[in-house]
Amino acid sequence: MKRIVLCLLCYCWLSANAVTIEEANLAYQNGEYVNASALYEQLLEMGEAPELHYNLGNAYFKQNEIGKSILNYERALRLRPFYEDAKYNLSIARERIVDNVEDTQNSFLIVWTNSLINLLNSNAWAYISIACLVVSAVCFLLFAFSQGLTGRKIAFHFTWIALFVCIASGVFSGITYHRYNERAAAIVMQGVATVKSAPDRSGTDLFILHEGTKVMIKDTLGEWNEIVLPNGNRGWIEVKMVERI
Repeated sequence: MKRIVLCLLCYCWLSANAVTIEEANLAYQNGEYVNASALYEQLLEMGEAPELHYNLGNAYFKQNEIGKSILNYERALRLRPFYEDAKYNLSIARERIVDNVEDTQNSFLIVWTNSLINLLNSNAWAYISIACLVVSAVCFLLFAFSQGLTGRKIAFHFTWIALFVCIASGVFSGITYHRYNERAAAIVMQGVATVKSAPDRSGTDLFILHEGTKVMIKDTLGEWNEIVLPNGNRGWIEVKMVERI
């Protein structure tokens, strides 16, 4: 009986102290951006949601915390790649970034393919792959049992088209799933961060990055991350200087 009463008391205490999305939104609407960001952070501790990261990004943007705002817009898009509001606000936040690093390493085809892959998450690509597999099977049956020559030709072509899309979607699903779990992309969170030639403070200074710049983490050694930029520049930066998306 005592255990039941204790559980009920704990539940009542948690309910009374639980943060609601309405409270966080009200704080944001009233211009209490510091309080709003703290409330959104508490909500995210209970579970991730693209809307929460989006709202938190807005709250940090209002505080001119560009690194944190970009981080949360990116996290919203990581959970929902087609989140148009997050994409738009991310583009606005990126205009505040000091560094203008362009992708000079990849060809147009690779950049376009990566953009295509990023349109959907792994589950969506998997559903498309399964659907195309079914379409391919149906078209093959139509090809096998159709009497007319024209119908057989159409079914034959659609079989291979659907099969190609099935395989491509499956590959895209695997790539997005790997990226989602690897979390190699990160955002520079410090105003100024020095990139070294070696994972040591005595290493040679290679270049400087500023808050909000997106990097890819290739390796981690102790308190240092090896990073690479879209233009191919790479080096070592302290772990505390960046945060994974």
